[in-house]
Order: sequence, then C-alpha cells, then structure tokens
Amino acid sequence: MKHHWGDFLDRDDDYWTILPNRERYAHRVDSIPVGDEQVTVATVGSGDSMWRNVFTFPNLVELTLHRPSLEQLHAITELTELKRLRMTHARPKEISFIRSLSQIEELVLEYVSGFSDLSPLRSLPKLKSLHIENLRRVNDFGGLSGLACLRYLRIDGTLDWKQPIADFEFLRGLPNLEVLSFGQIINKTAYPGLLPALALKRLKRLRLTWNMLAAEEYALMEVGLPQVEGTDWGPYTRFEYSTGEEWFEFTGKGAGRAKCGHANAEQKCAEYTAKYDRMKGEAESVILTSQIAN
Repeated sequence: MKHHWGDFLDRDDDYWTILPNRERYAHRVDSIPVGDEQVTVATVGSGDSMWRNVFTFPNLVELTLHRPSLEQLHAITELTELKRLRMTHARPKEISFIRSLSQIEELVLEYVSGFSDLSPLRSLPKLKSLHIENLRRVNDFGGLSGLACLRYLRIDGTLDWKQPIADFEFLRGLPNLEVLSFGQIINKTAYPGLLPALALKRLKRLRLTWNMLAAEEYALMEVGLPQVEGTDWGPYTRFEYSTGEEWFEFTGKGAGRAKCGHANAEQKCAEYTAKYDRMKGEAESVILTSQIAN
C-alpha cells in the first residue's frame, strides 16, 4: 500500500503540534536559505542535495525524514534540541541513533520496517506522544514500557497488513497514558489479553473499532474501563455502508451481523445481546480474580 497523506493524529488537547503529513513538502530543506533563524520546521529526504543545511538552522524544533538515507538517519544525532520528529519510509536495522534526541516530545514512525527493537525509545524522557504505523518487523512492544511521560499512543497497521502485537503487558509500564488508540492490529495473546489495559489509571480515551479483537476482549474493557471514553461498544453497532444498506454489526472479530429490517434481525440481535452479557459477567470474574491475585 502506498503511503497516505492524511492526518490521523488526535489533535484534541495538546498531544500533537507536529505538522500534518500533507504540509511536509512546504518545508523541504533545499528550498530554505542556509542558517535561516526563522526556520523551526524542515523536511529532509534522500533526494535533497542540500540536506546538511538542516544543521545550520539554530531554532529548528521539528523535522520530517521522508525516505531518508542511512547517512541522514545517523546524522540527526547532532540535532539534540529537536522536539518533534516524523520518520517515514525508512529501513534502519536498529534505531539506537535516536537515543541522543532527549528533548523529543512528539514522535511519528510510519513505514519504518527494518528494525524490531523499540527499547531505544526509553531514552526519550520527555516523549508524550507516539504514533506507530506499519512497523513490519515489530511485534514485541515491550520496549515502550517505562515511558513515564507518554500520554498518547497510537499503534496501527494498514488495510493490507495488520500490525501484530505479541502481548499488551507493556501497557503496565505507561502510568500516565491518557489516549490509547489502535488501528489495524492483530492480537497474538489469548483472552484476557487486554487485561493490562485496566492498569491505565489515567486513561481518558480508547480508540478501537468494534471488529478488531475477540468479543470477549471488548466485554472485558467495557466492564473494566467504564469511565473511559470509547469503551461503550455494546453488543452491536448499527452501521450504514456507502451503498445505503444498514447492518447491525456484532461486536467482536468475526462475530457476524444482521441486516437491518430483515425478518430475523431482531432475534439475532437479542441472541447476541444475551451472549455478550454473559461475556461481561465472565469479565467481572476475571477482573476480580486478577485483583485478588495482585
């Protein structure tokens, strides 16, 4: 899939100030005079002949690296005052070069497919917002555990490749997380895989479509995170397609659906509601057992 130019960052509150994707080319480094003191934002790519000029901008705080060369990736260690970094379409075998960027507050990694270890991000003590999209070799997100200042986390894949997540234990190490957002993901852990999410005491919003995980996981979060915006899925969602047809989409991956207005739609919805209520009852038992154990 080709890279999108949309802006999928949650612009509510103060989580993101980084420029939207579509505006990146307005700041190509080759078009900026050397040493320009007014420059705070720049975009660098492998096709930029004057890319080293980026080190002459004394007030630079935001950088986009689009299809960067390995030389460019490793050279950014000199930009120790950067606060916002977007990296797209890169294939570094590891990201240890990011350790020196200790002032980073907002980080976007899109289509960065060469590495598997996220632990260098722990060297970013001020990181508050992280958007991860289509990291082809990553499935273990344990490297994020310990990011004490992280308030916003988005993990996404694409329509043609869902991001695998080995387990969700890393969530226990994100004590100040306020927004947790999942796009195209695959949960590799058996139920109750999302139990660690209940440890997020500061969580305000959860972004997750109704059909990405097993139904039991939704029931678990609905019971365990009742105060969090976005956890009130219920047993089904009424959805209108572009064709104009409306369906009752049952909550949970592969849970099925019923066409609105069909003769047996009401019965199917009632049956699934009863089933979902049983899942919520089981979730209450799981949560109580977990609390006793801890």
